[in-house]
Amino acid sequence: MTTPLEPVLPVFIGHDRRAPVLFSVAAHSIMRRATCPVSLTPITANGLQGAGIFEREVTENQSTEFAISRFLVPYLAGFKGWAVFMDNDVVVLDDISNLFALRDEKYAVMCVKHDHVPEIKEKFLGEKQTSYPMKNWSSVMLMDCSKCTALTPEYVSKASGLELHRFHWLESEHLIGSLPPEWNHLVETSPGELEDQKILHYTDGGPYYSAYDDCKWAHVWKDERDDLMNVHEMSLINFQAKGLGKAPK
Repeated sequence: MTTPLEPVLPVFIGHDRRAPVLFSVAAHSIMRRATCPVSLTPITANGLQGAGIFEREVTENQSTEFAISRFLVPYLAGFKGWAVFMDNDVVVLDDISNLFALRDEKYAVMCVKHDHVPEIKEKFLGEKQTSYPMKNWSSVMLMDCSKCTALTPEYVSKASGLELHRFHWLESEHLIGSLPPEWNHLVETSPGELEDQKILHYTDGGPYYSAYDDCKWAHVWKDERDDLMNVHEMSLINFQAKGLGKAPK
């Protein structure tokens, strides 16, 4: 059973100042395939800190700036309606409205329930690879924000990373619904063929880092980046052709 959607689908994407291109490519992959209005919001450390919402320090166990702040999505959505959060190191290969169509009001959160035990001890940029139950469940979440009211800025600022990522803020694990595995395919880890995937997640590192330039399905991320750059270049050419003066940088 599903609940009605808002006219604009809210999608929140993690943003890390060390690699801003990841957000741009992820957002582009969503927009070029969406068949309905979508609002895209970056989860930015400086934005949350500037607003006085969240000032928690990043620790050595947090490989991204949004490792913890992702759990502020229900608060940022006003604890209303459904919203999606996803990591920035993804390419979305399907219409995002099809992900929202999977929502089920029995649940507070829906995600791919990976059984992910990392075999490596370091991932991108030498970041520490940690292992814990429910790892990567929170990397793509479809959330009924009205059922996630425990995730206030005060709670998210104080709770441990494991409490958050293992969904201790829910009254019961039964409130976590399952998404089909193709909606968060862990590149190099999850089984399956490329043509069957909806979201590719380069969780251990992708071709945006030289050390991972030849990782599995690197061409998919590169093609998405190149399409984004082509759109940007054509926009600049059109801007100049219309005699609007010097194109913005």
